[in-house]
Amino acid sequence: MIKKLFVLSLFVSCLFANENYTKKQVENMIAKMVVLGFHGTDVSVNDKIYKDIKNYNLGGVILFDKDPNDKSKRKNIVNPTQLKTLTSKLQNIKVEKLLISIDQEGGVVQRLKPAYGFKYTSSAQKVSSMGENFARQEYQTLAKQLKENGINLNFAPVVDLAINPKNKVIYKLKRSYGKDPKQVIKYASIFVEESRKQGVISVLKHFPGHGSSYGDSHKGFVDVTKTWKQEEMKPYEYLIQNNKVDMIMSAHVFNKEMDRNYPATLSYDINTIILRDMLNYKGVLISDDLQMKAISSHYSLEDTVTLAINSGVNILLFANQLAKPVKLETIINTVYTQIQKGKISLDKIVDSNKKIETLLQKI
Repeated sequence: MIKKLFVLSLFVSCLFANENYTKKQVENMIAKMVVLGFHGTDVSVNDKIYKDIKNYNLGGVILFDKDPNDKSKRKNIVNPTQLKTLTSKLQNIKVEKLLISIDQEGGVVQRLKPAYGFKYTSSAQKVSSMGENFARQEYQTLAKQLKENGINLNFAPVVDLAINPKNKVIYKLKRSYGKDPKQVIKYASIFVEESRKQGVISVLKHFPGHGSSYGDSHKGFVDVTKTWKQEEMKPYEYLIQNNKVDMIMSAHVFNKEMDRNYPATLSYDINTIILRDMLNYKGVLISDDLQMKAISSHYSLEDTVTLAINSGVNILLFANQLAKPVKLETIINTVYTQIQKGKISLDKIVDSNKKIETLLQKI
């Protein structure tokens, strides 16, 4: 057994050498494919997140206001002054740009709340009811606020269609611009345009559509096979064709008409054949939080990262918000081992890093 492991290790070392990559370089490339949540309203050289960024070239972080274990406490965000200091310190840890991300859709989903001293952002439903001029002003204000506070990546806009009135996670939370794809396209376009003016990356979500679901993928398995409609793909088709996409986030929904075995985040058929080949998407695809129960309750970390990367996902999101925090080293070691075993191609890692580097030029 030891001899086999030695031969395998030697083979992989030679492989990396032929590609001009050391073990450390491969580990850093894996880390660049991770956006990680962490606890702390400040950062110092002794903090784990500082070391993750400094030592491994972590690709990005995601910020939250509330501590999931004690909602009376703050996780990362207290007020504008504190946030600017935090993001500045994070950004200065390494020379290369760090993705500093947040969920600031508006309405129910916003981490920068007026109660903390930030400007309010209206829900997607409210924005679409007020018209284009209101939308442009609202999203101009939002984008400027993000830039001023050192945030360069916003997990919005939602381009899910409001087609299921019983949908608790999109429809009832007013996160959709409407059931008409044209209306969704109109307001999502304004969101992307205003974000780009401030150098803030926007993320269309949740591919290939979460608006028809009955369940919530935060809580468990969600099957949209009988409810999903082809029109849910129209916002992606249009926005991709018209260069109005910076990033796309996958959904943890299952649709056996698209893939009989895996939910979208882990599906090659959905993320590569449909999104990349059929819709011609060339940019970065990020997973939704891989600690949501739709994934974590059914797949091991090893299977999750292997399937996600092989499906076409370029950035793995671990928000460390819904479950026991996962360490960056654990993610790196898991992916690295799968590369050694031949379960993940090194080419996938290299390609993802190239896509991320192109993305960083937009900041």
